[in-house]
Amino acid sequence: MTNSTTESLTTDDISKAKIWKVIGASSAGTVIEWYDFYIFGSLAATISPLFYPKGNDTLAMIAYLSTFAVGFIVRPFGALFFGRIGDRVGRKYAFLMTLLLMGGATAAIGFLPTYETIGIFAPIGLILIRVLQGLALGGEYGGAAVYVAEHVPDNRRGFYTSFIQITASLGLLLSLAVILIIQSRMSAEEFSSWGWRVPFLLSILLVGLSLYIRLQMKESPIFQHIKSSGMASAKPIVEAFTNPENRRRVLISLFGATAGQGVVWYTGQFYALFYMQTVLKIERQTASYIIAIAIVLAIPLFIFFGALSDKIGRKKIMMAGCLLAVLAYYPIYKGMVHYAGNNVVAIQSTPDPVTKEPKLSPVSYATNEMTATPVTSAPNVNVPMMVLLIFIQLVFVTMVYAPIAAYLVEAFPAKIRYTSLSLPYHIGNGVFGGLLPTIGLLACAWTGNIYAGLWYPMIIASITFIVGMKYLPETHNHKIWEEMDAPK
Repeated sequence: MTNSTTESLTTDDISKAKIWKVIGASSAGTVIEWYDFYIFGSLAATISPLFYPKGNDTLAMIAYLSTFAVGFIVRPFGALFFGRIGDRVGRKYAFLMTLLLMGGATAAIGFLPTYETIGIFAPIGLILIRVLQGLALGGEYGGAAVYVAEHVPDNRRGFYTSFIQITASLGLLLSLAVILIIQSRMSAEEFSSWGWRVPFLLSILLVGLSLYIRLQMKESPIFQHIKSSGMASAKPIVEAFTNPENRRRVLISLFGATAGQGVVWYTGQFYALFYMQTVLKIERQTASYIIAIAIVLAIPLFIFFGALSDKIGRKKIMMAGCLLAVLAYYPIYKGMVHYAGNNVVAIQSTPDPVTKEPKLSPVSYATNEMTATPVTSAPNVNVPMMVLLIFIQLVFVTMVYAPIAAYLVEAFPAKIRYTSLSLPYHIGNGVFGGLLPTIGLLACAWTGNIYAGLWYPMIIASITFIVGMKYLPETHNHKIWEEMDAPK
């Protein structure tokens, strides 16, 4: 292939692809998949008691969060399975399959009977459904990120792929918005009884719409070229992980980028939500509003940092986000405790009066008393300050997350790109990040220290900063379109 052909592909083909249509179609489906995946976490406080034996809501929450984490643990397996399809058959076909799988699994939760009806089969069914959701999401993100990146100019990849990065937070925001709207239209008893099923069942309509949009899409021009010219990989998994140089890229991308990015993302959004609801005892709807407002305020920063990474590089921004998070988490969460207005100072374990099992409760000390009393609510929450503290955490989220799609696409060759980038991304986000809410709340419970949950994300983000600063390559000047001129 000649240089003139490459020049044509970087201008004419990009123009014909109608970049914004590509981004819109890819983002719509990805938002829906994130919505489906995160609706499970957003409803944790409401439905966790329904799928486990009654008598200890705290242990039910931990069991539920463990089931929530299962979906993250299996994401790397979905990344390998669908990554192979994406590198062999096509990016489009892979994320059509993930959309259908995710939608079906989410709708199934809406129909699943509770523990009171089917006993132990309720939590077992929940785990199996989470496995399917995790497998689907493991294939979705890589497909969307690669598909968009392979349509856009090299010098604006950070900017354009930042719109895919927004979808995860939009999915969480959509899940919170749907829950709040439904809760506002029924009593608390109705919502706890059957209303919680509506957000899951709504997925059927959303997936149908997204599927229609995605069916109109064409394959990416770069993949079309490598497939038609015989450059596609016959064994992408083997090539991705047996080649020493590519294996090294995978490990550096995991420990020098995605692991830290994963824990920062989940600390700033999910852990903060669970922390407000379970430790600070902020009313569920109020906590959801706080997170939702902060996300809305932070969304433009995804685009800002994505565009900035095209100018100054991906690495600087991501490493700065990890470092700032490590330095700021303790003062931020101390501020959250202060502005929750309930003087929570520890977690204590007390026997449940009915079951006699340990029950974990936040405790506070009254000003003139030496005895600890369980915290049942936080009536004096300073909402504007809580929004500000969550927003600051989301600034770190946007710094680490906005440039990472562009970095991952640029770090790996086209013929094994889908497989190669999906694995470190989903181990970093699914395992390191996804386990964070469970690990964090368990750490608080076991130690009695309400700040103990921050140790885990601070350690992982520190490791990423050290490894990334030393080994992570800067990729923003890499021209992926020039790969099409490489010898076969």
